Amino acid sequence: MIVVADTTPLNYLILLGEVEILPALYDKVLIPQEVHREMSRPGAPDVVKAWASNIPPWCELRTPLSPHDPSLAELDDGERDAIQLALDLGIEMLLMDEMEGRKEALRLNLKVTGTISILEKAGQRGLLDFRSVLERLEKTNFRLSARIRAEFLARNP
Repeated sequence: MIVVADTTPLNYLILLGEVEILPALYDKVLIPQEVHREMSRPGAPDVVKAWASNIPPWCELRTPLSPHDPSLAELDDGERDAIQLALDLGIEMLLMDEMEGRKEALRLNLKVTGTISILEKAGQRGLLDFRSVLERLEKTNFRLSARIRAEFLARNP
């Protein structure tokens, strides 16, 4: 399966040292040029900038083919381009965490999965220890409601 990634899931997987689970879960990860720019900006963590400067072979940088959908104008550039790229290429799955972007993607009939779900899937496949990675994620600035956390922990005893 080919997926399109927004900045946030890539950012957190890199920070956790778990970005290499992506090629184990997906055949190819497409990254919009704007997402790559966000990962390379001066305020990005050094480890994220270093990764962005040497994209692995299972990732491919792309630019959306068609003009931006005006209904996506309120989203940040990376989210907008990730959704537009998925629509342009007929790719059903989008890796995205931000709520507004997720809502728009779902409205446009895209499937969306976020950082926690990616980690959960990797844990279920034996690629990592989900609970310990979740603890590490919670030590970053990742926002996770107590309700969502409880749901994930209940599914992953």
